[in-house]
Amino acid sequence: MIVAEKSELEEKLNKEVNTFFHEKKNWDIPFELRKKITYDDWLNDKHLIIVAIRAGIPYSLFRLIQHYTPFTENEWAELLDISTKSLQRYRQHTNHHFKPLHSEKIIEMAEVTKVGLDVFEDMDKLKLWLKTSNFALGKLKPIELLKDSYGKEMVIAELIRINHGILV
Repeated sequence: MIVAEKSELEEKLNKEVNTFFHEKKNWDIPFELRKKITYDDWLNDKHLIIVAIRAGIPYSLFRLIQHYTPFTENEWAELLDISTKSLQRYRQHTNHHFKPLHSEKIIEMAEVTKVGLDVFEDMDKLKLWLKTSNFALGKLKPIELLKDSYGKEMVIAELIRINHGILV
């Protein structure tokens, strides 16, 4: 991803997240959090994550997250445990919101991507790492572990160890 494209996508993500949190009137968001909420603010605030999971991620936000992450549409369908036809059908309905279970998985993949980019600073390197067998992860490919929350935690923990220079 070219730097200009990345910053443009980040701006769109920031705008979409901010819109998402401010269009709902009855959410239990503390007054101090009603400032401009960015994509990073959201992923760093467990309260905002819970609010988003319960409300359901709108397809418009998912689409931007999908473009920001290293996963293909087929991989997204597998991670969300839905068909690619369902994803394509959701694209047709602009007001579609994902169920909480799917919303949680979408956010988890956004978190993995954020940590992975902090470590590798390059989407292509992150993609390669995700699709390469890893000794520290039981010789599994990290992407294979992302289907489960526990696997996601293992992947993030390994990314953090790599970032701190702790190689197993």
